[in-house]
Amino acid sequence: MKKYSMESVVGIFVVIGLLCAGYMTIKLGKVSLFSDDYYALYARFGSVSGLRVDSRVEINGIEVGRVDRLSMDQEKQEALVALKIRRGVKVYDDAIASIKTAGLIGDKFIKIDPGGSGEILKPGGTIIDTASPIDIEDLIGKYVFGDVTNKGSR
Repeated sequence: MKKYSMESVVGIFVVIGLLCAGYMTIKLGKVSLFSDDYYALYARFGSVSGLRVDSRVEINGIEVGRVDRLSMDQEKQEALVALKIRRGVKVYDDAIASIKTAGLIGDKFIKIDPGGSGEILKPGGTIIDTASPIDIEDLIGKYVFGDVTNKGSR
């Protein structure tokens, strides 16, 4: 009888340990089991170079969402970025979305200036005003080699 009670106690501790490990994995991994915590917005960019799915979305330096999907709009020849924005965060129709770099060569993220003078964007709405990332290779090339068009006109 003692043997079975000892095995039962060990089994209970193993189950509790697995539940705790699963809970911590979900919390630390920032996995959302319920997608009701977010709503979808879209933004169109000329270029999304370096941006990835699951890149962060910030307003005033605070993370308010993630990049959900990157796709190409064949009609307008623009990159369409689907964003997951945390519920309760207001983004207006005059908002500006820009792609920024964390540090000199860090990860790309989307910075949103939420606006405030227009109407609130409804779920599924599109941010019209956007700014594509600055291409560091072009900047270095212009600095090192100078502006080729100016040299030819002298």
